[in-house]
Amino acid sequence: MKEIELYTDGACSGNPGPGGYGFVLKYKEHIKEKSQGYASTTNNRMELMAIIKGLESLKESCNVKVYSDSKYIVDAINKKWVYKWEKNNWLRSNNKPALNSDLWKRLLELVEKHNVEFNWVKGHAGHPENERCDQLATSAIKETPLIERDTV
Repeated sequence: MKEIELYTDGACSGNPGPGGYGFVLKYKEHIKEKSQGYASTTNNRMELMAIIKGLESLKESCNVKVYSDSKYIVDAINKKWVYKWEKNNWLRSNNKPALNSDLWKRLLELVEKHNVEFNWVKGHAGHPENERCDQLATSAIKETPLIERDTV
């Protein structure tokens, strides 16, 4: 299977507010970048959307190393919280609904298709690909027209 690196970031101007995502895919010497802006969303939704859209852009099953500055996402996957939410009908341990379950469901489908490893990187710390994803996400907020709904 191909070895892919996927760098992602989400941004929001207000939370909720206009937002965007950006990702950088690397395969050998090939690099693909993509971003999109949304009229009304949250930062966590854009963080999730960046990973989803990056994984969806792959044409075949791959080994993917995801790099995200979202502890929310990396911990939810690596500490298996999201699988507990799913098993509990998208309720957290406090019986409150798990937020963003629509996007989590889509992400879990993609994780089944690929061999995905989630890695946390510190945001705004000079990591070149993370900084590029941040630029893509924040510039997407300023592009028009923005998509109204941030669903997959």
